[in-house]
Amino acid sequence: MSTLNLHHLRLFRAVARDGTLTGAARALNISQSAVSTQIKSLEAALGHDLFERRGRNLVLSEAGRIALDHADEIFRAAENLTGTLKQAATRRRVLRIGALATLSRNFQISFVAPLIGREDVEVVLRSGTQEMLLRGLESLSLDIVLTNLVPARDAASPYLVHHLADQPVSLIGTPDRSIGDRAGFVEILSSEPLVLPTPETSIRASFDALLETLGIIPRIAAEADDMAMLRLLARADAGIAVIPSIVVQDELNAGRLKEYARLDDVREVFAAVTIGRKFPNPLIKEVLGAERTAMT
Repeated sequence: MSTLNLHHLRLFRAVARDGTLTGAARALNISQSAVSTQIKSLEAALGHDLFERRGRNLVLSEAGRIALDHADEIFRAAENLTGTLKQAATRRRVLRIGALATLSRNFQISFVAPLIGREDVEVVLRSGTQEMLLRGLESLSLDIVLTNLVPARDAASPYLVHHLADQPVSLIGTPDRSIGDRAGFVEILSSEPLVLPTPETSIRASFDALLETLGIIPRIAAEADDMAMLRLLARADAGIAVIPSIVVQDELNAGRLKEYARLDDVREVFAAVTIGRKFPNPLIKEVLGAERTAMT
């Protein structure tokens, strides 16, 4: 191949980031068939399949990952050339963050706080399921994923998991509940209606194990898989919520909610997940901070 078609490379990057021909075609305002045809032309020119089909999605092959690294480098060089010739003083950088839809908003804000207000940085926040976010990470449409469901790791795993926080879960409710100041968590769990995360969450698994050990059958008032909903249920006095204090920190500070007890044996782990890349986004290192170490 004597000449590399940059238009084909641009289409290829769009498909790699979206994971579907339909989404890439819509973003580029061209037909899906045109995208498909030109991707096939690029694959023929390079002599390798760039994607593997998994269900309705397209996932980069090994050759595709290499091609995407080089494509990013080519277009980055073009941007640098343009910026240099236009004597651009600065160029805004983008950090694309995926966050589990049920993750605490307070935690997400605290994570991006170092970047807020910086004129050289644009933060893109997307929420979704764990499966969808990890797929976005692998397709390089996301730079980092925030989650409290740490993905399993083995020798073949592509994920790098960075431990961000590990905190106990608390029993939290409105301050006008008739619970004595000396009441312990066993008494509260045995007598009060509870607002709980749903069974598939990591907190609930640890909480159920604690109840089993204590021999307590809970009186469940409500269950929710969303931290924001647990927060609202606690504020509405639906019961005592089993929830990390960071989720309701504003209400605790304002006195609208009260922490009655901490469950030190029930903890929530907040983690950031990245993937090894030849050209990692430099903002990742900035936002993670030197004190955060990868869990291996």
